[in-house]
Formats: sequence, C-alpha cells, structure tokens
Amino acid sequence: MKLIHFIHNKKEYWGILEGKNIKVIKDEPFRSIKPLSKKIPVDGIKFLPPTKATKIILVGLNYKDHARELNMPLPKEPLIFLKPVTSLIGHNDAIIYPNSVKQLDYEAELAIVIKKEGKNIKLKDTPKYILGYTCLNDVTARDLQKKDDQWTRAKSFDTFCPVGPWLTTQLSPQDLNVRSYLNGKVKQNSRTSEFIFPPDYLVSFISRVMTLNPGDVISTGTPFGVGPMEKGDKIEVEIEGIARLRNYVK
Repeated sequence: MKLIHFIHNKKEYWGILEGKNIKVIKDEPFRSIKPLSKKIPVDGIKFLPPTKATKIILVGLNYKDHARELNMPLPKEPLIFLKPVTSLIGHNDAIIYPNSVKQLDYEAELAIVIKKEGKNIKLKDTPKYILGYTCLNDVTARDLQKKDDQWTRAKSFDTFCPVGPWLTTQLSPQDLNVRSYLNGKVKQNSRTSEFIFPPDYLVSFISRVMTLNPGDVISTGTPFGVGPMEKGDKIEVEIEGIARLRNYVK
C-alpha cells in the first residue's frame, strides 16, 4: 500500500495511491486507514511529506561501504542526531541554498515512519510500531558540519529534509537498492544489506532514549558517494520498492 499526503484545491488529505488516482482515507493513517468513495487524480496535487512528525531522528555512519569510504571503524552503537520539523519539505519542493553556506551536500536515505507511540520497544515488537518506509534526503551544510563540534546547525536549515513522495507499507527493508541522482547522473548506488544497524534495531535502540510518537521519522543513514549540490541542480533519491523523491536547489 502507498500512503500519500497531499493538498488538493487548498484542502489537505491523506489517501491511498492507486495508479493515477488517489483514494482518500477518512483519517490520518496513524489512527486508521478507512478508504472513502472520493477519488482525486494525482496530476495537479501538491505533495506533502508523508508524516506528521514531532521529531526527525537520523543516524550517522550506518553503511559499511560509507565507513570504508571514510576509512573509519564501524561504530559499536548507533550515532543519532535530530533535525527540526521546520526542515521538512515534500516531493518537488525547493531546497533553499543559504547564502551563509559554502558547500551543500545530498545524502540519500531510507526513512521509517512510526505508526504509534512507543517507549522501550522490544526488538521483536518493532514491526507493530512501523507504519511504513519512504525516501529522505539528509541535506547538509558540509562546511558548517566540519566547522562545528556538533551537527545541529549544518543539518537544520529550513528545507533541509525532503521526504516522500509517499509512504510504502509492507516493505522488507533488508536488501533494497538506494540511489541518488544529481541532474540525472547516478551519484550514490548501494543496498540496505550494507546497514551496520538494521531498521528494527534502530527503532528499538532509539525508543530506549526517547518516546516515539505517531508520525515521527527515523532515517537510517546514507551510503557512500555523498557530494555537493549547486543552485539550479535537480537532486533525486530513489529507493527500490518505494519511488523517486525529486527536489530542486534554489
């Protein structure tokens, strides 16, 4: 099932994507998924991030190939950090290149969207707390990341968290192709089988630190091949079984 969050005729909806049409659902999918008779064509909608996040949790250095690229040892436990919800944008939205930034990088990532509130979630119970998976671009001001002792400023500008275009449920995340395209050229190309910490472990680990709320986003790290974007570029994140998230740098 593909769950999509969008605006049509100035009204916000959630729905199920079925070909070129969307079947509207009665409520947010974190509460229930009850289809209505109303259908809306995909053409002409404005995509919204498929989430209602209270927080966005990301993981640093979670691909073995990325660790090899950086010549770094594998971490013994996940390195987590946060982005603010004000950084969220959807499919086709513009990433704004701040005047104060000298290098703006893309990072293609598989993201988890949480279904219900959870704290101290046992590993075996994590599937009950996952609504689905989507594409995420962890946009990073690399020069500021290198300059600061921690990553908050480099990761937190408005528009620095494109997510979408929709949410795919009933997807196995164990061995998916993850790619980024800059102006149509492949820049990152790896598989989630390269994960150091798999998604179910991350959900359990993070829930032991903080309560996870419905709609929260957990992003699982980026593979090798990250690099810079320039104003006017088109950046896309494609994940097997989900879709291709497209944004433009302005």
